[in-house]
Amino acid sequence: MKPDIPAWQPTATRETLKSRAQLLAYVRGFFAQRDVLEVETPVLGRHGVTDLNLEGIPAAVTAAGVQGGWLQTSPEYHMKRLLAAGSGSIFQVARVFRNGERGRRHNPEFSMLEWYRTGFDDAALMQEVADLVCGWLACPAPVTLSYRDAVRDLAGFDPMTITDLELSRYCERWLEPGQLADMERDACLDLVMSFVVEPELGRDRPVFITRYPSSQAALARTSDDQGFAVAHRFELYVGGLELCNGYWELTDPEEQRERFANDNRLRTAAGKPEMAIDAALLAALDRGLPECAGVALGLDRLLMLKTGAADIQDVIAFPIERA
Repeated sequence: MKPDIPAWQPTATRETLKSRAQLLAYVRGFFAQRDVLEVETPVLGRHGVTDLNLEGIPAAVTAAGVQGGWLQTSPEYHMKRLLAAGSGSIFQVARVFRNGERGRRHNPEFSMLEWYRTGFDDAALMQEVADLVCGWLACPAPVTLSYRDAVRDLAGFDPMTITDLELSRYCERWLEPGQLADMERDACLDLVMSFVVEPELGRDRPVFITRYPSSQAALARTSDDQGFAVAHRFELYVGGLELCNGYWELTDPEEQRERFANDNRLRTAAGKPEMAIDAALLAALDRGLPECAGVALGLDRLLMLKTGAADIQDVIAFPIERA
């Protein structure tokens, strides 16, 4: 909280609020020109997500036979149900929620732009992301770097071939051996990305990171790359700030079921509660998700880059401590 501002007042200036309004108008104009339909889906849903790294916020709902519920961490599941129902390409400006996230770049409630393009793969969607972001920021077009090359260049090891023991020893600069004992390989790699790689990305010009290890595929399809399974996933970095996460979407319902089950196995191993699987999403995938690519982009972070703000509270009216 800004101590010099009375607690009732917003942390964003009127000029920043005006810039936010201009950003929303820009986004809607961008997709109107491309004939992408704007949609709205529930902020409060019956299910949360199984992802080990996302913590939803439960809600005490009692209505229409529903007991409980979740504030949504992303509109993804509902938007995919629309896609399966024949919506065609869609976008949404959504309010989303993630528990425990408060810092210079995080607030538990934030604004997300999510969109899905039917008939696109990850490469086509990356070009559209570049058009939107660089059109707003007036910055150079992004370059592309594989996850493997980014880690090799900035952390000094090959993330595909390093042994678990070698990786654990590398991470001892941040955590004690006892803390590392129960950490999965991907959690260690995430540490390296957060502390070593990400701060250096996109300093000279925006950069797409692609071809993540398949264990980090989430809802993306995978393929082989020089003998290693990689995900058709990308993230965009500008000035050391991660802006978005995109996928060439997985359409195989059976593989998706297995990934959800594996997520819950990882949650159990980490001492976290299992999450109920969203049966409606799986039914939609059974019906058939069209070939598509999708991306989620943090609008607050995009506004931070536009205004030069160093803290997310400078671009939102009321962060959680003032909400």
